[in-house]
Amino acid sequence: MADRIYLCLAHMSGKEQDFIKEAFDTNWVVPMGPNVNGFEKDLEGFVNDRKGGAALQKAVVGLSAGTAAVHLALLACGVGQGDEVLVQSFTFCASSHPITYLGAVPVFVDSEADSWNMDPELLEEAIKDRIAKTGKKPKAIVPVALYGMPYQIDRIMEIGNRYGIPVIEDAAEGLGSRYKGQVLGTFGKYGVLSFNGNKMITTSGGGALICDNEEDKREILFYATQARESYPYYQHEHIGYNYRMSNICAGIGRGQMTVLNEHIAHHKHVQELYCELLKDVSGITVHCNPGKEYDSNFWLCTVTLDPDLKVKGQEDAYKQVITGAVGGAAGVTHAANGVHTDCEPNRNVEAVRIALDKAGIESRPLWKPMHRQPVYKASPAYVNGVSESLFKRGLCLPSGPCVTEEDVRYIVESMKKLL
Repeated sequence: MADRIYLCLAHMSGKEQDFIKEAFDTNWVVPMGPNVNGFEKDLEGFVNDRKGGAALQKAVVGLSAGTAAVHLALLACGVGQGDEVLVQSFTFCASSHPITYLGAVPVFVDSEADSWNMDPELLEEAIKDRIAKTGKKPKAIVPVALYGMPYQIDRIMEIGNRYGIPVIEDAAEGLGSRYKGQVLGTFGKYGVLSFNGNKMITTSGGGALICDNEEDKREILFYATQARESYPYYQHEHIGYNYRMSNICAGIGRGQMTVLNEHIAHHKHVQELYCELLKDVSGITVHCNPGKEYDSNFWLCTVTLDPDLKVKGQEDAYKQVITGAVGGAAGVTHAANGVHTDCEPNRNVEAVRIALDKAGIESRPLWKPMHRQPVYKASPAYVNGVSESLFKRGLCLPSGPCVTEEDVRYIVESMKKLL
């Protein structure tokens, strides 16, 4: 067993160095090149495979981050100053921040209880209400594959098509997840993927945008490479961005593609083991596929704790102000202003997190809903209480390629000792 068990840590295939060496040997160390082209083709082969149906014809653009993919998809959908975009509230901030980059307004939509993702009924209610209040339709709909779990994409697409609003699937956490046999990110106008260091596969950073066709891909590439026109000098008629993936990062990605299916299978196996070991533990519920049409990659395995569950050390939760990064979190430079916020996990959840941390196990609360984030306090929100309730009761457990069966048994036993 490892000295410390992390939520989801990248694991190399052994072939990454071959592609990187080739990039250095041929001096392709720029944001383009053979590895980028090869990685995009590998991804296209993967996402276009549809179980039980004809192959799709989607095109893929390799980018510097999943956040960049969200940004460019919004731009391509015509989102601009003062527009509104309907986005799932229960998500990481990268789903909503790019909306504000464009001067637009995120309109948050709460979740349904089965998948924990965007509630289609609330979505339609929000569309009708925004049209009534503003006189115009929102410019895009952004559902999110929370922890890899598929959303009710057939209902969301039906609503989007009926109102003429394009759907941008944020499948950053859902690479390899499927709904009715089809890969997430291939239903909507655009699909977002992430290759951050903690995702199903990694390029050390980076992301990709799944496009409907080659024409859309060319337009995304134009904006991802500083929007340079075809002149022998630098001519710019539009604002572009430096978002292209580097040939070095893409080399890592090509090596990672050789183990993608293996990683997905491992995550599913770890999920099954958690379900088996926790099935008789009162007060702890593992979140599972809500129906046979759902096929999550279980990027992270998640549980909810009954609010009445008594946990050892619960009385000491929230007594210490956190002054730096928690667990494997990066980029945390601001100390907390105090012990509490106006929306936080229950004391039993925090007590479990602290105890697991002391046992060398990284765990983390679920994403805090965006409509409860101070930075979005003025944004419209259509809520039903589901995401906030889950945030208060939920915890993410380790599930990555480096997590062994022995690790899972140790994690579960550590949790049982707290009850």
